[in-house]
Amino acid sequence: MNRPLKLFITIFVLFCMLCITVGALSKMGSTGSEVSEIQTRLKEWGYYNGKVDGIFGTATRNAVIKFQKSNGLEADGIVGTKTLAALGISKTNVYNSADYELLARIISAEARGETYLGQVAVGAVVLNRIEHPSFPDTLSGVVYQNGAFSCLYDGQFYEPISDSAYSAARDAINGLDPSGGAIYYYNPSVATNKWIFSRPVITTIGRHVFCA
Repeated sequence: MNRPLKLFITIFVLFCMLCITVGALSKMGSTGSEVSEIQTRLKEWGYYNGKVDGIFGTATRNAVIKFQKSNGLEADGIVGTKTLAALGISKTNVYNSADYELLARIISAEARGETYLGQVAVGAVVLNRIEHPSFPDTLSGVVYQNGAFSCLYDGQFYEPISDSAYSAARDAINGLDPSGGAIYYYNPSVATNKWIFSRPVITTIGRHVFCA
């Protein structure tokens, strides 16, 4: 391989890595109707002057940060639950029926036998991960992330969905979060991963410990 070609490939790989890193840290590159709705609200209120194209780019992120600063929110450029609420956008409108079904299924598989609040908390953790830069930014991406949920490998995921799980999914989507913003949970009586025990504990609900 000649030197110019090797240099080009190296630069290209570094560029791709930079793009991935930026996307993970700021939700840059997200697309869809939710982004369009966010852009529309920001434009109506004078924070955004760009095109409503459904693409979360630099201009949209900067507008979000400006909005967050003006409204006493954490200015991280990520449109999470609090920012959505401040924008007057209901999270119910963000997720479609397939998302609702998937969230109910993971709740049922992971928290079958837990109290109702425990089930809602598990659903909230899934949703919290969507907003966290360390995880995929879609519901399906979080649920199917390799190694994230053991129920996908032991068959529990494919069991019938309980009625309570559907209700818990709805409440989690509507913003109820008994986990206190947790992005992890575990059952200390069966957990074998030593790393999870090092996470800061937020609360305990039923058999699950919820942590940051």
